[in-house]
Amino acid sequence: MPAGSLVSKTIHELRALLDAGTISPSDLIEDLLARITQLNPKVNAYLEVNAQRLRQQAKAASARGGSLSGIPMTIKDNICITDEQTSCASRILKGFRSPYDATVIERLRRAGVVLIPRANMDEFAFGSSTENSAFGPAKNPWDLRRVPGGSSGGSAAAVAADLAVAALGSDTGGSIRQPASFCGVVGLKPTYGRVSRYGLVAFASSLDQIGPIAKDVRDAATVLSVIAGHDPRDSTSAPVGVPDYAASLEQPVKGLRVGIPALPAGASEEVKQADHAAWKKFVDLGCERVEINLPNLHRSIETYYIVATAEASSNLARYDGVKYGWRAPSDSRLETRDSRESPESENQLLGMYLRTRTEGFGAEAKRRILLGTYVLSQGYYDAYYLKGMKVRTLIKRDFDAAFERCEVIVMPTAPTTAFRFGEKLQDPLQMYLSDVYTISANLAGIPAISIPCGFSKEGLPIGLQLLAAPFKEDVLLRVAYAYEQATPWHLKRPAVNI
Repeated sequence: MPAGSLVSKTIHELRALLDAGTISPSDLIEDLLARITQLNPKVNAYLEVNAQRLRQQAKAASARGGSLSGIPMTIKDNICITDEQTSCASRILKGFRSPYDATVIERLRRAGVVLIPRANMDEFAFGSSTENSAFGPAKNPWDLRRVPGGSSGGSAAAVAADLAVAALGSDTGGSIRQPASFCGVVGLKPTYGRVSRYGLVAFASSLDQIGPIAKDVRDAATVLSVIAGHDPRDSTSAPVGVPDYAASLEQPVKGLRVGIPALPAGASEEVKQADHAAWKKFVDLGCERVEINLPNLHRSIETYYIVATAEASSNLARYDGVKYGWRAPSDSRLETRDSRESPESENQLLGMYLRTRTEGFGAEAKRRILLGTYVLSQGYYDAYYLKGMKVRTLIKRDFDAAFERCEVIVMPTAPTTAFRFGEKLQDPLQMYLSDVYTISANLAGIPAISIPCGFSKEGLPIGLQLLAAPFKEDVLLRVAYAYEQATPWHLKRPAVNI
């Protein structure tokens, strides 16, 4: 049996084999490890793989049990797992091992998942291409010369290349959905507060949300059912009941209203054509097409890069070389003097801070810290951050009004297909525009999903984005599933050159 024959299957396909006793979790993990050995050196989806720990987990997993029992899932490197490295793909967290599990990890463990740390990512989730990883970029399985998207690029590449059955990513401005689009898989950003952020290393605390990346919509629904739900350790976690998302997939979509907004310019012709064909398919399925207006949608990019960088600057202040992670070598005199003794020792302490942050952070992290510090500084807070928060409220109101007229909004996930390495790296503004269609969902706190909807002439996947009202993931998944079942796009897999 060639490596990857088992791990190429979906969760629900594997569940049937495991429950029947046809295969065991150990069979599945050996198949996975063989595939990783062959492909990860090319794709770089994983920063490390501990085969011994994976085999131990598989041996302990029950072949029969819950929906995820015995299923191997990869975890983005910014989600804490006890005794595993959590580096956020940054040198500044070199050597840090988490002393606890994130809530989502606790829930996956209870479900019997075999956890695969650490999926590659943009440093601290700052990026749209995974090129900002301190440990080299992940690569797109459809074309190894192209980016897999970001910041959850390693998670999406692993699922697309059959290096994992499913994955967890985090989404602050499109970091689950955009790489899912580029890699031809399904990526779901839940409503803000639907999934606990406890144990997620913070980027922008009012925007971050953990969600699944999977091979199809049913798998995404299955994972969401396990990780969703209130958590008293997360003050932003919503005390809202969690439905059985997988059970709602088969419900009819006839009569549902699909909203079509006017979009900011920038989408390629191929993306526009795929988007147009997609909403026509919804009409064929019995949905009603509704024109909607989102008048502040075009302000999403600038609003996001004020709010997100301000929160990032605040969150990343904790990485100073004192508490954990990387610490730059300091002057020996610093070890014997208290920083209060003299200006000289104070300068030595400041020098250690400066060297640590200069050596530990990459270029994009520094850029966002500087931007965020600027918009929060005295004299600029009201002009930038406060105004950005006001525009964010307007964007949220636009979506509230739109969802009075429709159940789901349809738009592209990304303006283009996956671009080549280096194409946008030297132009941060062009890189930021890669998220022009995804950012608004984070600003509004609503759920959104990316599903495959076609391919470019070069054979690259194109993603379709669906958005729904807060905590309406069941409706979102039902509509996504209906489209998926009526189209062939989700069945296509990249022929990665081993």
